[in-house]
Amino acid sequence: MSTGKCREYSPAVFFPSDGVGVEIAKKICNRCELQSQCLEYALTNRINHGVWGGTSERQRRRILKERRQSAAQPVAL
Repeated sequence: MSTGKCREYSPAVFFPSDGVGVEIAKKICNRCELQSQCLEYALTNRINHGVWGGTSERQRRRILKERRQSAAQPVAL
């Protein structure tokens, strides 16, 4: 956060209370060169609140679920 685009904004922007606020935060993230690192940080640390790496809480839950399902599938030889 100290080197990303988010440093230019109030932290409250990334913890919105409505869908419009989420979209505003996501647009900021989409212009950030650290977006993918931020997303991985949020996923690794199971951060449940706010917009991180351009994703909402719901999107991060979906990503984690997809990763778990992919990891559980047997590898075809």
